[in-house]
Amino acid sequence: MNLALNGPMADVRDMYMAHTMMRREFRLLPQLVRDVAAGDTERAEVVAAHAGKVCLILHLHHEGEDAVVWPRLLERGGDETAAIVPTMERQHQVIEGALHEATELLTAWRSTAQGGDALADALDRLLTALLEHMALEEKEILPLAEKYITAAEWKLLGEHGMAGSPKKDLPLAFGMVMYEGDPEVVKAVLAHAPLAARVIMPIVGPRLYASHARRVYGTSTPPRVGT
Repeated sequence: MNLALNGPMADVRDMYMAHTMMRREFRLLPQLVRDVAAGDTERAEVVAAHAGKVCLILHLHHEGEDAVVWPRLLERGGDETAAIVPTMERQHQVIEGALHEATELLTAWRSTAQGGDALADALDRLLTALLEHMALEEKEILPLAEKYITAAEWKLLGEHGMAGSPKKDLPLAFGMVMYEGDPEVVKAVLAHAPLAARVIMPIVGPRLYASHARRVYGTSTPPRVGT
């Protein structure tokens, strides 16, 4: 069926790269919260600001999949996609519920630094749901995306995330992804960006993330997913 589609098909390597970033940041979040002393609002603000950024990235990422990926797979994949897409949609609902719970608790904790254990527990539940979802998505969905979604359509995912993000946060977000990203995939992602972005982002992104990580983790090299 994909032979009837126009143009090259999706290069899904960027999704693996994004998943690696989310695995790292969400795995580290619960302990970050637990390490904040009750009442230390200055430190809570630093951690909460970071948590807010990665939670927004996750929300926009899944919102984009809901709009771009699932409808096209259901339309084009027949029985091959009908069996798995509803599971993905249900998992998104579970994750969005866990994300809502965590962000609600985060708002109160950010200004008081009280209730950190409840927030950390909510982030643990979010992490469990997210890890299960990403593993299944990589196993089942990404091979289907390569068959049934064009490169131009796949690009809409990134555009959706950028449109919903504060512009000032985009270089940092890209630096987060680059931290463990394959340089060849990073280059492919930037290939269609304006020349200035292609030149500047590989330099600025990692520097911004290193500085951000020092504030959040106390080191410019937080633990990688594979370590």
